[in-house]
Amino acid sequence: MESLNALLQGMGLMHLGTGQAIMLLVSLLLLWLAIAKKFEPLLLLPIGFGGLLSNIPEAGMALTALESLLAHHDAGQLAVIAAKLNCTPDVHAIKEALALALPSVQGQMENLAVDMGYTPGVLALFYKVAIGSGVAPLVIFMGV
Repeated sequence: MESLNALLQGMGLMHLGTGQAIMLLVSLLLLWLAIAKKFEPLLLLPIGFGGLLSNIPEAGMALTALESLLAHHDAGQLAVIAAKLNCTPDVHAIKEALALALPSVQGQMENLAVDMGYTPGVLALFYKVAIGSGVAPLVIFMGV
């Protein structure tokens, strides 16, 4: 029984929130409409697949390196980040200090998290490269 409980907790379903569950159902509905009903498949298939990827519980695909560090709750690493931001080594205090910090300081903290061994998720990288740089809208409207 203990191994079954460990399996269920390790799957990520125990961490599924109501918002994630609703979005997973919407994503599955979009995929079903695209595949089974052939209703705008070129539009609904990528939207549904992206919705599935971004709402997988505990996958961290949409987290930046700094968000991964904050989710990991390592006391030593949180203390280093908190010292740089002049706040207490608490996750909530660090998030508040980051929200008030300049973008250059936020970038420095992101680089520090990468130096500590954390990597951004695939969707965070895609956002940074395609959407954050402004290239994706140009490519879409060029019809490529």
